[in-house]
Amino acid sequence: MVEMTDNPTLSTIERLELAADSGTGVTFVGASMAAEAGPVQVSWREIHDDARAVGAALQARGLVPGDHVAILGPTSRELITIIRGCWMAGLASMVLPLPMRMGSLDVFIDSTRGRILHGDAKLLLIDDLLADFYSPADGDPPILPMKAIMPGAANVPTGDALEIPAHDPERLVILQYTSGSTSEPKGVMIPDRVLSANIDACAEAAELNSDDAMVSWLPLYHDMGLVGFLALPMTKGVDLVQAAPQDFLAHPGNWMQWLSDYRATATAGPNFSWVLATRALKRMKDLDLSRLTVALSGAEPVDPKAVDAFVVEASRFGFTAGGMFQAFGMAEVAIGGTFPPRRRGLVTDTVDRIVLETQRVAKPVEIHDEDELGLTARQLPLLGKPVPGLEMKVVDPETFEELPERHVGELLLRGTSVTPGYYKRPDATAAMFHDGWLLTGDLAYVLDGELVLCGRIKDVIIVGGRNVFPEDIERAVGPLDGVRAGNVIAFGMEGYKGKESVVVVAEVRVSDTSGGLEEIRERIHHRTLEVC
Repeated sequence: MVEMTDNPTLSTIERLELAADSGTGVTFVGASMAAEAGPVQVSWREIHDDARAVGAALQARGLVPGDHVAILGPTSRELITIIRGCWMAGLASMVLPLPMRMGSLDVFIDSTRGRILHGDAKLLLIDDLLADFYSPADGDPPILPMKAIMPGAANVPTGDALEIPAHDPERLVILQYTSGSTSEPKGVMIPDRVLSANIDACAEAAELNSDDAMVSWLPLYHDMGLVGFLALPMTKGVDLVQAAPQDFLAHPGNWMQWLSDYRATATAGPNFSWVLATRALKRMKDLDLSRLTVALSGAEPVDPKAVDAFVVEASRFGFTAGGMFQAFGMAEVAIGGTFPPRRRGLVTDTVDRIVLETQRVAKPVEIHDEDELGLTARQLPLLGKPVPGLEMKVVDPETFEELPERHVGELLLRGTSVTPGYYKRPDATAAMFHDGWLLTGDLAYVLDGELVLCGRIKDVIIVGGRNVFPEDIERAVGPLDGVRAGNVIAFGMEGYKGKESVVVVAEVRVSDTSGGLEEIRERIHHRTLEVC
């Protein structure tokens, strides 16, 4: 096996060329990805040769280095090949989100078109499964089926025809659109230098090596899926087991089965996915999770109770608590921001909730009654130190004065992994930086050099002069009888006489013990008052 490439001067294209000969590859699993005969294993070399043909096909259609290609399709071998083909031709990939519900198709079409037009896509590639959902309109770029540029299709040249562009560290590799308003989409620019720096940093911080095996079902339109669990193994030559999100969501136990079957060492998911996996593990047998030493939880607030519950169930199958890996990341640094030491596991800081909300100081407390958590205290995970090439500080959001440890303020980042800004949004880009530091919009504090997140600034609910965090309400309401845990959201809105009111939306399930809807509603109301 070829050793992983970690030369910071190498371009993304050079990294892909070297990783193609690593002797590793990708295995497609799950009902949506595997063939009728079962999982399909493909070497990175085969994917690479096909990607060169894709890149040549795009060049033959007039696309030149620096152009942007929008791609709308489900997770598939074709999608991965096209992404790699774009990068080999010096083109920026714009992987577009998929429709979540058929009832919101109008919103999906509007938001998709908004991203395509704002991102100056020169071409839209669309999977046949989605072609009927998106009709061309005035101003749209040319539209082609994804299969039209795959090897074997008419007029697709061989990979030998690909013209490798000169290295340009500032050329975009990824244009990553964040969620938000369809009228003002924000595309995070990820140039070659940023992608390479963050991939190297993540690999070093996670102690990744060529013997690792990664499993992912994460969507490739999300930065954690695209960068953390595709670009990284694809440019480092690490084995990847790739599934589709829908195959995980339909049967969360599939994820655990894939980890066992392929003796995976690394995987990732948001907090809710670990909750679903825990439920699935209760019904499973004969798994081997002993090699899993990077069970990354990110993309949404980490609930320590959910982590502990997973460890309890997974330990029956050889998993050790040190394998849990709570990290912080965001698209504006490609993906990885702070990582904990590998094999350390979950470490938390328990602090006085009232002091945190009124004084913005993380005062440590000891809790002897579990029921006190969420009411009088918060248990917050330590998320590690900045990955190599990044530095962080926490400042007063108004004065930008750096704060001492345990004092809560806005998290700022600076370094090699930071985006140059949002595409064609000079206003948003200017607002995102202060004296060269990236303003993350996160409230946090530092403890022993590690990051501890408290919540998003824009989500904080002001109640009687206190800064109440929605997560506290959601986690307090979630365990109530009749409430579906994980299906609770809390937010603030302007109420009577301009004062901020708290709104809690919960999905409920009436049972023999829960009482009727009114009783459940009263229970939620009472618990919310206890928190607020």
